[in-house]
Amino acid sequence: MVTQRQFQEGITRLLDEAAATARLDRAGWVTQEGGDSVFAVLPEGAYEPALIDIFMRALDAGLRAFNHNRIPQARLRIRAAIHFGSTSLGANGFVGRAPVEIGRILDCVALRSALEVAPDACLAVAVSTAVFHDVVGDAYTSIPADEFRHVHVEEKEYRGEAWIWVPGSDVRQLDLEPDRPVTAPGTVGPEDDEGDRGAGRAPQRPEGPTGPVDKSDAPVVRIDVEAKEIAGTATVVRTDRLEGTIEGTARIGSVTSGGTFVGADICTTKGEK
Repeated sequence: MVTQRQFQEGITRLLDEAAATARLDRAGWVTQEGGDSVFAVLPEGAYEPALIDIFMRALDAGLRAFNHNRIPQARLRIRAAIHFGSTSLGANGFVGRAPVEIGRILDCVALRSALEVAPDACLAVAVSTAVFHDVVGDAYTSIPADEFRHVHVEEKEYRGEAWIWVPGSDVRQLDLEPDRPVTAPGTVGPEDDEGDRGAGRAPQRPEGPTGPVDKSDAPVVRIDVEAKEIAGTATVVRTDRLEGTIEGTARIGSVTSGGTFVGADICTTKGEK
């Protein structure tokens, strides 16, 4: 059985080796260590794509070598979170919004679940929305954006989002509770017909009203739509003519640059909007 001391020594060694592989100056990191956890602030000018890509790949490889031929109880598995932001040293550690945010992402249910439901995985990485879009989404890493999974983070007072990557596993197929697809009628989400969840995948446009239409003299169209992210154009209702009332509720997580959400696009037969 591996002792806690061996785990801590293993973490330190693996971080050193991964940093050396990624050419990230580990001596320049400002760290706060607490048993089996490490909070690190990299120096200005550190190459972020190397941290997400080369460093994490090397760390995963090191973990797999460390765990080779070990029983499950003796395996070392790591959760990691990456975020951009400002921080400063306080009387007892780092202070600021960024440390709080990265702590909530690291402890979120989705990231913990990733290792629980992927028993062969040694590493689960979560990046903040800013990191995902600025580094992964813009193709600065060799990791395809669709290997990350978008999740909501709700920890204590914090409400936000993150993107999770599990090396060696298809994170889109993992059962992460906070990111279950919504199947209620009239819902728009980031899934295609095959159920793949990918970055930048636009919701499909409904062909017509997604709620029941009252056939009385004053018909009412009721719509309930929910989307984690809109990257293209999403129109909930599109019709040439409307007689009655539209009542709708929309819950949109985010609209990316270039994305458009239209609640109703109505044009009468005379061409008036």
